[in-house]
Amino acid sequence: MTSKKQSIRVRSTNRITQDSSIGWFCLGIGVLFLCWELGSRMGGSDLIFPGPLVVLKRFILLIPQRNFLVSLGYSLGRVILGIVISVPLGVGVGIVAGMDKRGRAFFRPLFSIIAATPIMSVILIAFLILGAEQTPVFTAFLMVFPIMAATTMEGLGSVDPRLQELFSIYPVSRGAEIRYLHIPTLIPFILGGLRSSLSLCWKVVVAAEVLVQPFQALGTRMQMAKAQLETPELFAWTLATVIVAALSQGLLTLILRKVPYFSAYPPYAKKRP
Repeated sequence: MTSKKQSIRVRSTNRITQDSSIGWFCLGIGVLFLCWELGSRMGGSDLIFPGPLVVLKRFILLIPQRNFLVSLGYSLGRVILGIVISVPLGVGVGIVAGMDKRGRAFFRPLFSIIAATPIMSVILIAFLILGAEQTPVFTAFLMVFPIMAATTMEGLGSVDPRLQELFSIYPVSRGAEIRYLHIPTLIPFILGGLRSSLSLCWKVVVAAEVLVQPFQALGTRMQMAKAQLETPELFAWTLATVIVAALSQGLLTLILRKVPYFSAYPPYAKKRP
């Protein structure tokens, strides 16, 4: 009976904490919109800094348009393609570099060059070689790939030395050591890198689209609105990008929580009552 009461008390405490978090989240959104409105009034013109109501109205008008869905679909496809290419390659290279000093020394110049190269230079060079359609995907790959490799190397470096010693004492195969020691250690790092990579991928893809202007893209629509001095529409396309990026981030978190294998690792582990 006592344990049942404690369980009910813990559940009620968790529910109160969750409700409080939602309240603070809504308060944060309200403060942001208030600052936005104050900044718009200080600007004095929608041509310079439109207010939230003006932008929301323009955003609602964009949704039924065919160009909105097409541009959104193309940009989303570029983000997904960039993630699909860069994440497996980054994890693979990270494993090779993390488990062998020779591999780490071999890939170190590549990582150093990528880290030191300005993103705008990458976009311009890729545009000259690959053209407008492939440049956003390549740029996303080049930015996400080292992040996934670095997080994988960090995960391999965080393996408990006592567990490594234990596996070295007992006659365990290399495959069993990788499966039961290295993979469980790597999973949280890979999942964290994947979340960071998704948000970065959206930023890089849209930035490349603004610069090289492929035929259908969110970034292209932003550039067109800017060229035509349609500032509310520019803000509306930006708002659409932010919303879609946040939804994709939330969808990724939901999928990882639903997959039984990944749901056992933080931050996706389900809270016990």
